[in-house]
Amino acid sequence: MQTTSLPRRDALLLPALLACYLIWGSTYLVIHYALQSFPPYFQMGSRFLAAGGLLMLWLVVRQKPMPSRTAWRNALATGVLMLGGGMGLTAQASLHIGSGLIATFIAVVPMLTCGWGLLFGQRPTRLELLGMATGLLGVGLLVQGASFTASPIGLACISGACLTWSLGSVLSTTRLPLAKGPVGFASQMLCGGAFLLLVSLLLGEQAQWPPTPAASIAWMYLVLAGSLVAFSAYLYLLAHAAPALATSYAFVNPLIALFLGVVLAHEVVTPSEWLACGVVLLGVVFILLAGQMRRKPQNTAS
Repeated sequence: MQTTSLPRRDALLLPALLACYLIWGSTYLVIHYALQSFPPYFQMGSRFLAAGGLLMLWLVVRQKPMPSRTAWRNALATGVLMLGGGMGLTAQASLHIGSGLIATFIAVVPMLTCGWGLLFGQRPTRLELLGMATGLLGVGLLVQGASFTASPIGLACISGACLTWSLGSVLSTTRLPLAKGPVGFASQMLCGGAFLLLVSLLLGEQAQWPPTPAASIAWMYLVLAGSLVAFSAYLYLLAHAAPALATSYAFVNPLIALFLGVVLAHEVVTPSEWLACGVVLLGVVFILLAGQMRRKPQNTAS
């Protein structure tokens, strides 16, 4: 009797998706707790440097080949964009805006990814264009809410975070590929973490010592779960899944973040902001459906 099993690559897709969905959905609130003792760029830089160092040490012990000079260059470029810009500015925005609304704003990443793809010859479908238009409408409604109008700095930070993260995501799969496997993830975290700490030093950030227990636990969660597990899972998805599937976390994360923010942190979301969140997520649904439709012809027998 012949048995069939999923290839290892396909079998890892679901765990990678769940890691991005559940862990990243919770990190927005965890970042707020870590900010009690660790300022934004220091928090993110130390987090990714620690995670990248642990992963790289494990790979060295296992005698895995190290990245080439070109791969290190690519890791630096995409690490500065995705971690330096994307994560650093997200932490900065967390000083001014609730975690749930930040996660909702970040839901525009799949739309921005499609937009950046235009520069590299990737023409969006009508459904993708509809998704981008819907998402932009939702963002327009969202930024009119009390939380964003009260904090132009927070709005600027989260906008910059989305732009740099989506650009880094596109470049890492088109023009600036990382070294294959975990060594590529580790090199990007090391480069991005070092850049973030340099920014922290230039800004004169100072961590509180000793940190509060809540901040310490939050920082360790960000290192182990948010960076080692979820970020590595995201890079794996970028390399092995369709872009729409890889960025589908942007649909689930806001729901988890909004729930945790309201229930655990007592964050206030107005009715108009809830409506805007729904419009943004509808745009993400259109983008994901378009990604599914792109893949269907590849699965039909000729």
